[in-house]
Amino acid sequence: MTRHGEPPSEQPSATTEEQALIPCSGGGGAAMRLIVPLQGIVQGHGGGGLVLGSLLPCVLFYAFQMYLKRSRSPPLNPPADVPEHRGVVRSSSRRRLPVRDAVLSARASLIAKSADSSYAAGDKRFLEDPYHLFDNPDGVMQLGLAENRLSLDLIDDWLAKNYKDTMLDQRQGALSIKGLATYQPFDGSLEFKTAIAGLMGQVMQGSVSFDPSRIVLTSGATPAIEILSFCLADIGNAFLVPSPYHPGYDRNIRWRAGIELIPVPCRSTDNFSISVASLERAYTRAKNRSVKVCGILFSNPSNPVGNLLRTETLLDIIDFATEKNIHVIADETFAGSIHGNEVFVSMAEVLNTDGVDRTRVHIVYSLSKVFCIPGVRVGIVYSFNECVLAATSRLSRFSISAPTHQLLISMLTDVKFIAQYLKMNRERLRIMYALLVSSLMELGVQCVKSIGGFYCWMDMSKLMKSYSEKGEFELWKVMLDLAKIHLTSGTAYHCIEPGWFRLCFTTLSRNDVPLLMERLKRVIHRQ
Repeated sequence: MTRHGEPPSEQPSATTEEQALIPCSGGGGAAMRLIVPLQGIVQGHGGGGLVLGSLLPCVLFYAFQMYLKRSRSPPLNPPADVPEHRGVVRSSSRRRLPVRDAVLSARASLIAKSADSSYAAGDKRFLEDPYHLFDNPDGVMQLGLAENRLSLDLIDDWLAKNYKDTMLDQRQGALSIKGLATYQPFDGSLEFKTAIAGLMGQVMQGSVSFDPSRIVLTSGATPAIEILSFCLADIGNAFLVPSPYHPGYDRNIRWRAGIELIPVPCRSTDNFSISVASLERAYTRAKNRSVKVCGILFSNPSNPVGNLLRTETLLDIIDFATEKNIHVIADETFAGSIHGNEVFVSMAEVLNTDGVDRTRVHIVYSLSKVFCIPGVRVGIVYSFNECVLAATSRLSRFSISAPTHQLLISMLTDVKFIAQYLKMNRERLRIMYALLVSSLMELGVQCVKSIGGFYCWMDMSKLMKSYSEKGEFELWKVMLDLAKIHLTSGTAYHCIEPGWFRLCFTTLSRNDVPLLMERLKRVIHRQ
């Protein structure tokens, strides 16, 4: 009886069409297609009764499952050295996923695939077979690296006398937990900036004073230039750079900031000096290509030539930048490495001239060259532009460590030591430069007169088989393979004249010079 007392109505059996609509999937679905026609037996309409109607579907279902299990391919055996993983079983569909390389950003891919320069190739050869006067006298001589080893003993002596007292000076919090484990200002502490300002004043021999509040400290000159580039121009914009120029600029400015560098060719007939006329020509060509020029970048003293820019030239550059409404970056990294008789004039001194727009001029300095400590990584941005100072301060997050702060503050505030060091370092640079130039002249190799820096800019075009970039490369390779001398070719510096090479003399001792001359003779007298 139903809930309301009506007799139960007879349920019609499923038709063929209704059976076809019953969902099925996998092995269970196939079994259901066998089971559904037995519905009548289940309902008691067949001769087998209820027992047969119940057992037969179960037998058929389990028989079909056994068939599916045996027909599957056996699982792959894992290697013996791979431990068995328990838990979730990796599906076979994931094993069939295609193997593809993970995609880098377009800018990273360009950097990764770029070919090494001749400088990088020579540096690699040196690292594989480094020259040493006693341990490896037949090794490759490193003359491509602008590193000063002539005065390293002076720094070593100061550290031996002062390191312990400096690092244990609790008034500075040097080795206390507060001095080491807490955050320091990313752009440098005021005490450190004050010490840097004092040093820069000593380097300029008191001709100009520096304001610590206009200093931002970075972990080297490279980040200083890169951060300034990021602040002064957008991707696709350009800087004018007098050439030959340091190849590190290509890396510092192009790679991450995405700024184009436009070489402004300087020639040997003008002692590789920059002129406003050449700047104007380069600016006009860039404008015709619809390239926006945002600044001028130059080194003073020049790297690789070693000449100095006079006050009149610096003022002309500022006037040109003001007319074009662009910025000026003056890289004065080698200002503390003057060995000639001429007086170095800093851009900071020129900015005190009446009528000069100081907000568009920015100076880069570093402790790496003057103190023979490139591994310490201290760079300086000096600017009168408040927006530039604010931006560079926030971008200088890869900052100098707290122990470095404390150590250098102590050394830089030792005014007597700094004065003695600068004097002795300049004298050693002068002696080594004179020795090398006179030795090269005896071999018939001429050099441009250098006033500052660690290098000679040599004309070796007479030794090339062809006056071309290819001929220069072949000569560079002969010097590396035959003479085992690592120099930097002029092409790496974007020099427009083939045959010029930069030779860094501050990695040598006086005892190394005769051996260097003997090796150069191999190149000169080769067949």
